[in-house]
Amino acid sequence: MGKGSNVQKAQAARERNQKKMGKSAEERKEAAAKAAKDSQAFMCTVCRQTFMVNVKLSLLHSHALNKHPDKSPSTCFTALVGYDPNAPAAAAAAPATAVSKPKKKKAKEEDLSSLLDAGLNMGKKKGKK
Repeated sequence: MGKGSNVQKAQAARERNQKKMGKSAEERKEAAAKAAKDSQAFMCTVCRQTFMVNVKLSLLHSHALNKHPDKSPSTCFTALVGYDPNAPAAAAAAPATAVSKPKKKKAKEEDLSSLLDAGLNMGKKKGKK
């Protein structure tokens, strides 16, 4: 048995009302906890400056060297305990993704008349008679 138009209208109205009500209290608590956790993923222990989750370790290292030259980077951030800024693994990781993509070769430049001729020949279609 198919749904009548009244059933569809009532179902659409229920969905609209759910969207208007917004998130439940539990969903709001989860979202707030996640936002608080993400906003303070990395915090400098010396100056209490916060960094986002997706920050690179090189930026944390440069912050420690520039803002706190008298302290070691590992005292500023616990994430920098085993970090080596001169490690070849960090430098080799970035070009590896670029090497995997094949580069497109540029087509040979042809004179304008040959390009126009090719375009005109391709555009013609033979119709059925």
